[in-house]
Amino acid sequence: MPLVSPKEMFAKAYAGKFAIGAFNVNNMEIIQGIMEAGQEERSPLILQVSAGARKYAGQNYIVKLMEAATESSDLPVVLHLDHGKDFTICKEVIDGGFTSVMIDGSSHSFEDNIRVTKEVVDYAHEHGVWVEAELGVLAGVEEDVSADDHIYTNPDQAVEFVERTGCDSLAIAIGTSHGAYKFTGEARLDFDRLEKISNMLPQYPLVLHGASSVLQEFVHMCNEYGGDIGSAQGVPEELLRKAATFGVCKINIDTDIRLAMTAVVRKYLQENPAAFDPRSYLGAARTAVKDMVQHKIKNVLGSSNAA
Repeated sequence: MPLVSPKEMFAKAYAGKFAIGAFNVNNMEIIQGIMEAGQEERSPLILQVSAGARKYAGQNYIVKLMEAATESSDLPVVLHLDHGKDFTICKEVIDGGFTSVMIDGSSHSFEDNIRVTKEVVDYAHEHGVWVEAELGVLAGVEEDVSADDHIYTNPDQAVEFVERTGCDSLAIAIGTSHGAYKFTGEARLDFDRLEKISNMLPQYPLVLHGASSVLQEFVHMCNEYGGDIGSAQGVPEELLRKAATFGVCKINIDTDIRLAMTAVVRKYLQENPAAFDPRSYLGAARTAVKDMVQHKIKNVLGSSNAA
């Protein structure tokens, strides 16, 4: 099945009060694991590529891997650019076959964010490509994205931003954060703010970035087998499920996949010191990705049987 726009899957998600998982990909095993989980759960999927992933694997390699993954699948799958920093990178991936892009102007002033987002929207819509934008700032560090402090999304500005840019979906800041160390105390999200934004933008798909839950099972496994992950803490899964009932149609998950893969590889190599065939430990890592994504689809996103 060819790659699709997220438009139809977001409409179903909004109406059904569930979310679509947007899973970051970097190599073949991650793509295979995600696709296997989606196939078993009959769930739509968004596979997203960061600037770091484009640099690591190369855009053409990822596009070709996606073509191989979808040619024998009947699932609706979106190929999405995560955190595009400027018009140039967004144009490159649009021309390269991506069906959705994120332009992240959140580090700019409000007016400059509108300007750069509108430029991307105009080009993307000419090519039938969906545009996600961001308003507000998430704290934390993940690849090239970093900020020391949260700037929560202003609901009134969110409405003006959407109206003036024409962006198709909006990533908002309500307390999630990038990376594995999201909270030091009690985890909470600003649901009052989320509900207000959702009410002011009815039927409009919202997005949560930095929404990995940092499952302690894999933190402990990493630490047990030679890692030093420390006291990493993510967003409780019940809060993410609740967010999907307030118009959040896309939830980004990256750190959880990295943790699961790394923990399983560490465990495999320590328990099998004579192993040197990459297929052995990467095969175990692929299974860990599949299990993690399947868990998210069934128990957090609620998107099973929505394909």
